[in-house]
Amino acid sequence: MTARRRDESHRAATPLELFFDLCFVVGVGQAGAQLVHAVAEGHVSAGVQGYLMVFFAVWWAWMNFTWFASAYDIDDVPYRVVTLIQIAGVLILSAGVPRAFNDNDFTVVWFGYLVMRLAMVSQWLRAARSTTGGERTTALRYAGGVALCQVGWLGLLFLPDASKKWLFLAMALVELSVPLFAERARQTTWHPHHIAERYGLFTIIVLGETIFAATVAVQSALDETDELGLLWPITLGGLLIVFSAWWIYFAVPIHEHLASNREAFLWGYGHYLVFGSAAAIGAGIEVAVEQAVDKAHISTLAASAAVTVPTALYLTTVWLLHSRHYKRGIGQAILPLTAVLVLACTWAGTLAVLTAGLVCVACVAAGVTISARQQPVH
Repeated sequence: MTARRRDESHRAATPLELFFDLCFVVGVGQAGAQLVHAVAEGHVSAGVQGYLMVFFAVWWAWMNFTWFASAYDIDDVPYRVVTLIQIAGVLILSAGVPRAFNDNDFTVVWFGYLVMRLAMVSQWLRAARSTTGGERTTALRYAGGVALCQVGWLGLLFLPDASKKWLFLAMALVELSVPLFAERARQTTWHPHHIAERYGLFTIIVLGETIFAATVAVQSALDETDELGLLWPITLGGLLIVFSAWWIYFAVPIHEHLASNREAFLWGYGHYLVFGSAAAIGAGIEVAVEQAVDKAHISTLAASAAVTVPTALYLTTVWLLHSRHYKRGIGQAILPLTAVLVLACTWAGTLAVLTAGLVCVACVAAGVTISARQQPVH
């Protein structure tokens, strides 16, 4: 298992990586479904905490594989088999999400995580066996760090419920520090264009899951009411938000910014909020639909906030990670201003989601117009 070159030409995502992403989005969907149930029942704080915890587990396992694959994907039989084992692990984790949310029982989630992480450790040990010097040290640090973290997660099975969220926070920080420590020996040869494409593809899949979840919610609501007037503003507004989210994310060539570990790690870690907020938009649309047909025990204001808050968070984080590196002049203010206006839409009553969608479309239109005017004339 020798490292691939960072300057390799025509590096693209493989079919196995795409399959990996599609299976991981099952965990994202499960987390979103539980968030919908909690918020609709009025348990917002507990629902958000549970969502952030479970989403971190899914996202971090995806992160570990993605960056490793960018440096060491040799696509032979052992590599493929171990990757498929990781996919099995996330499916086990997904099956345990309802118990983790509702009963604080992380047994199944922990076991699924164990399957994924042991598979990841074996990949790093294989890389270490095939290399020497600083590269071998880096691989061994990764393997040891991942294994030790998995032991730390055992606390979720034995500590009292009140202590679990604090253990989770501590272990999340430890997990985030493993790459920072490991790559001090020698940087892995991840490929900037490949990494940017992988993150972009996962963003598309998460946004697709958002549309799917919203569609199911509308279908379920239509089975119980014929009042289309209650649903079309939410449906149209939700679509406009998701379409705009896609447009905004892919508006700049971000791979040109990923020149070193310093930029890349901050960018990669920040996508926890990008992916999490994108998935939460779909959950918010579901909540808004349920509230419109009197299935949710919350106010219209709270249901509107379930959509506008994650949308504003998405816009803000995409601006911080992407757009601000390429925008000039007044273009820098578009996304932050749009985020504020989207939050203001929370108080638009039953038209809140539609209004937020129209604001997002206006953001895209303004961005396109300003970019066109700033292009040099040939």
